[in-house]
Amino acid sequence: MKLVITCEHGGNEIPEKFHTLFSDKEILNTHRGYDLGALDVFNTLKHLAIYTNYSTTSRLFIELNRSLWHKNLFSDFTKKLSDLEKKDIIKTYYNIYRKSVKNEIETLITNQNTVVHLSIHSFTPILNDSLRNCDIGLLYDSSNQQEKKIALQLKEALHRINSKWHVRFNYPYLGKADGFTTYLRKRFKENYIGIEIEINQKYSKKNIMNSQLKEDLQKAIASL
Repeated sequence: MKLVITCEHGGNEIPEKFHTLFSDKEILNTHRGYDLGALDVFNTLKHLAIYTNYSTTSRLFIELNRSLWHKNLFSDFTKKLSDLEKKDIIKTYYNIYRKSVKNEIETLITNQNTVVHLSIHSFTPILNDSLRNCDIGLLYDSSNQQEKKIALQLKEALHRINSKWHVRFNYPYLGKADGFTTYLRKRFKENYIGIEIEINQKYSKKNIMNSQLKEDLQKAIASL
């Protein structure tokens, strides 16, 4: 088994030539701009993996975790750009990142390896006035027995290490919803296991995630 770890929403950067699109700069510092604390978790875990990659481009510029056909590929700030500008953004930011990850996974699988891909994310604790009751979410395709097995092992390991963590499957999102792991799952029918790890942003302070949570998650992943 070869471990791959990525972080698609690690930062809130906007290329300089597009700064004028974001008159409200504060929105870039919210959960809409990036996944608070996710890059910090990624950096804690990356030594466990044979390959890692991350992006610090804001999801409000282009959403790397959505397919090209998805209505939220471009945000309300960038939807008004010309088709030519959008094509250039896709080529320069979206394709370069996603193809790099895909090509590395393809090489590993071609060499007869089973790849476990962990995509690190975080979620806002309150959305639309609803409290999200979870510390760590494990998103996977419930019809995929290999993914189900790894997700169960991760949850059991986390509970052994520290029973205080509330871990839920396919929460606060469904693992089969559109995303990078969903795309890769369809691209690689065998020997690919894709799991998104969603961490509650209530444990993130100034973009740094709770140290105990990071330590426990690291131990759980290392035990796979």
